[in-house]
Amino acid sequence: MEQRRELFLPAEWHRQQFIQLTWPHEKSDWVYMLQEVEECFLQLAKAISIRCRLLVVAPDTEKVKQLFEKERLNLSNIRLFECETNDTWARDHGFITLLGDTVPHYLDFCFNGWGRKFPAELDNAINNKLYDAGVVKGEYEDCLSLVLEGGSIESDGKGTLLTTSQCLLAPHRNQPLTKEQIEQRLKNMLHVKRVLWLDHGNLIGDDTDGHVDTIARFAPNDTIVYVQCNDVDDEQFADIQAMEAQLATFRTEEGAPYRLLPLPSPTPIFDEDGERLPATYANFLIMNKCVLYPTYSQPQNDSLAAEVLAKAFPSYEIVGIDCRALIKQHGSLHCVTMQYPCIEKY
Repeated sequence: MEQRRELFLPAEWHRQQFIQLTWPHEKSDWVYMLQEVEECFLQLAKAISIRCRLLVVAPDTEKVKQLFEKERLNLSNIRLFECETNDTWARDHGFITLLGDTVPHYLDFCFNGWGRKFPAELDNAINNKLYDAGVVKGEYEDCLSLVLEGGSIESDGKGTLLTTSQCLLAPHRNQPLTKEQIEQRLKNMLHVKRVLWLDHGNLIGDDTDGHVDTIARFAPNDTIVYVQCNDVDDEQFADIQAMEAQLATFRTEEGAPYRLLPLPSPTPIFDEDGERLPATYANFLIMNKCVLYPTYSQPQNDSLAAEVLAKAFPSYEIVGIDCRALIKQHGSLHCVTMQYPCIEKY
């Protein structure tokens, strides 16, 4: 019998077995712009399925299948799973996967609509249904005693976790636990050795209370890619500058400073009511030798973001996906995807 090894939380650039999308539908908040957002999801599904297996969770899989057939997607590389859902944010309701054993360990945390802001009971039940149906094969771990969204944490694959104090300490998540108690639970449940807490950088219009995947991301070779703001007249300027200063103080486990690569900030995008939307280039997905990143029809900024990501991932294909539809519901590309890593190393 193969001996069990130490469990670990892989980095997103670990080889992946498939990517999950949870499809938008007419009973979700997307109903007023369903065709527009479905076009974005179709582009995502196409970009993912030609490079990696794709799992699509939807209340009406026949409808999704018809959309895929019309767009001539390769259905042999796509699995459709039918169940009721509230919304589309797979990053936050999907399994968080640990490796190191002979099978993956799928951690099912509580998703409560970012602190009870939105209905989430259907989305919170998706993981259990996927596991019971055998869509994911491995060890199921019930972590529902802790509210934790996938977008709120980043792993370097070596035992360091990056997160934000604003999100993990936000109301209606894990009170009355203290910061120290939450950190200890993260270490125990996710098998990490240390936690780096960012205290600044929340984007205006962000419903998540400051998910780290909107502002700062780990990349290989002790690199952190992060959002930068150089416009002194931008109302986010001071807080993002404070985040940048804090990142400069962070050290690797070996005591060295991180290699910091700044991403541009998109030109501010507003909704029909004049409210600012949390557009960010940090919300990218790392796939098998490919990075899918959000674009916002801002040629100069979109191009600069691609150049930075190419520095962070020099051997990867960098592919832009127009995410102007996603940002209208205050999310972006990474928010609607969840990766499921393979046991073997890349």
